[in-house]
Amino acid sequence: MPCAAVNILWRLEPMIDRLILEFDRGLRTVFASAPTRRPVPGSDLPERVEDPDQRRHVAALMRIDHAGEVCAQALYQGQSLTCRDPAKRQALRQAAWEETEHLNWTEQRIAELGGHKSYLNPLWYAGSLAIGVAAGKLGDDWNLGFLAETERQVEAHLLAHLDSLPAQDERSWAILEQMKVDEIRHAETARVLGARELPAPLRLAMTLMSKVMTTAAYRI
Repeated sequence: MPCAAVNILWRLEPMIDRLILEFDRGLRTVFASAPTRRPVPGSDLPERVEDPDQRRHVAALMRIDHAGEVCAQALYQGQSLTCRDPAKRQALRQAAWEETEHLNWTEQRIAELGGHKSYLNPLWYAGSLAIGVAAGKLGDDWNLGFLAETERQVEAHLLAHLDSLPAQDERSWAILEQMKVDEIRHAETARVLGARELPAPLRLAMTLMSKVMTTAAYRI
């Protein structure tokens, strides 16, 4: 093999290895059970949701939150791939790990309630990964601004879901409350690292896209 071709392959090898690792991460996010270091919030509390309609409703809310965490994983993955600052990239990875725990918690709660994860998760993941990569290409300050706005909107969804839970559902409440605390911290981290405020039209577009996802994930 000519020396030039060998040099090209040698330079491409780290990139190919990274792409393989990222592809594996995507498959695990969509199809495998996520790990968690922390115990599932509320796991020591009794199950108090017995009414079939309430169980279906809560499972659907958890399905939305699980789908949102699938999107978050893809966003963080795309943004970390293009982030230029190593310290900021590490912060993104730390937040992504906590989002992985959220995947675990919501998946377990869905199973307890007899529900299913969104069948559209591969679509949510692919679209969010593309958005994350695009956001990262704009520069780290815009990248972090996108992250901060995403976390703000997730926090709003969680607050709405907390209000929508049956009053007796302490197990789901504990999960969503801890997720909310984590999302607030992620948004604050992004702001501290230099997140730029997104223009109002872009924030509105993100809200409309989120509405489409939550409406579909509640049912499918």
